[in-house]
Amino acid sequence: MRQMMKLLVLVALILLCSSAANRKTTIFMIGDSTMANKDISNGKQERGWGMALQCYFDPDYVHIDNHAVNGRSTLSFINEGRWQKVLDKMKPGDYVVIQFGHNDEKAPADRHTDPGSTFDYNLAKFVRETREHGGTPILMNCVVRRNFFVVAPENDDDEKLRTQTFKDGVKMVEGDTLVDTHGLYAVAPRDVAQRMNCLFVDANQLTHDLEQGLGTEASKRLHMWFLPGQEPSEPKGKQDNTHYNIYGAHQVARLLADAMCQEVPLLEKYRVEADITVDRLGRGQFLSLDDALKGLDPLKPCTIQILGGEWQKPQLPKKSKVSFVLREGATWTE
Repeated sequence: MRQMMKLLVLVALILLCSSAANRKTTIFMIGDSTMANKDISNGKQERGWGMALQCYFDPDYVHIDNHAVNGRSTLSFINEGRWQKVLDKMKPGDYVVIQFGHNDEKAPADRHTDPGSTFDYNLAKFVRETREHGGTPILMNCVVRRNFFVVAPENDDDEKLRTQTFKDGVKMVEGDTLVDTHGLYAVAPRDVAQRMNCLFVDANQLTHDLEQGLGTEASKRLHMWFLPGQEPSEPKGKQDNTHYNIYGAHQVARLLADAMCQEVPLLEKYRVEADITVDRLGRGQFLSLDDALKGLDPLKPCTIQILGGEWQKPQLPKKSKVSFVLREGATWTE
């Protein structure tokens, strides 16, 4: 009997350790269109940086659960019940990335908040309630808009940019210096983080340095900025200086993943990097392996990460230096 009890205790310990080892940490994302998941049908190119973030953390250990939604402010995110849904799913040890500002700036009463007042209050609510549920909040301020205009154009609603074509774009001369459009909405999250001793990532400064470093012309590559006929999914072109395309979302996701690891060193061991990620859900740079391999020189080193699903293994030359990493349950078909 005693031997049986010892055996049962040993089995229980093994199962407990195994369960702890296999438990995934979830990083919840709450924010607006610059972070949100996007519609990928018909070759659409818009992506939120939160949509791309899973490519930079090993999904076997860290799950990115993106609740950001186009057009939302701190106020509307709470009033629509979206924050409560996150709280209902949260487990002790999870993280919540909090990034708002683009829509809190807007005039409509169902979205507007004021920095130093209602905006700060809502950010503090997210921080406080995350902690009450055993989670760790990470406050970020809003990413910059690509605004090189000497005087920022009137911007009553970023969401209207999706229905505009290239000819609808603002006709103003651009300079060489990126001009801020967020004002105190970029300052308030840092203030709240300091008052509440909360982790903080200065996403505004990081993306400012990225866009300014690229300059007036090259920074267009980050955004939904296409000349007519340049992008098949946007035949009439587009001048959207707020929202990211695939390339831009991944550049920003990589930057902010590194910044998160600096604030939370525990995440560093789960940080992954690949030259290309293929994912049918649109989180990677390509939806299909065939598209990822087009124009790729197999004799040059390249790591391709594949997320989820079954895939036909490509036939490559014997001397190929292309390597594959299968994650999130991805497998090769026979």
